[in-house]
Amino acid sequence: MAHILIADDDEMIAEMASEILINAGHACGWVTDGKKALELLRWRRPDLLLLDQDMPQLSGASVLRAMRTSPKLYDLPVIMFTATTGAKDEEQARYQGAQDYIRKPFDEKFLVWRVNQVLKARAERPKHMELHELMERNAGRFDETIREDNRAV
Repeated sequence: MAHILIADDDEMIAEMASEILINAGHACGWVTDGKKALELLRWRRPDLLLLDQDMPQLSGASVLRAMRTSPKLYDLPVIMFTATTGAKDEEQARYQGAQDYIRKPFDEKFLVWRVNQVLKARAERPKHMELHELMERNAGRFDETIREDNRAV
């Protein structure tokens, strides 16, 4: 079960997406603007953020930029969740750091599938990071062992 936050100014869409994701086994909540989303993210970090691109007070793009420059939120997975349909908008969202892009209106099964794909990719990432960190730690030990062997010769 993942904790998912939805930030969307359309309460009906946010509530519907929330219900779909809850029925799929996730914990889910929603806020109606970007400013509230950032406030909540500073208080509690979810596993995933569904972020509407066009919201009052603070746009989804602004929220995403703030997150990517935050030491606490820079790596939080984000799916842009928007009615904007242009390929350029999708490209811009990915450039700004979104992992995926879902257009509204959306299909229930498609939403659950895409959310699960992003969560799965995120779950696999720490394994690679742990391996990388282990290799870095052991590289120092390896260098030390080589120096000791060279002294013995």
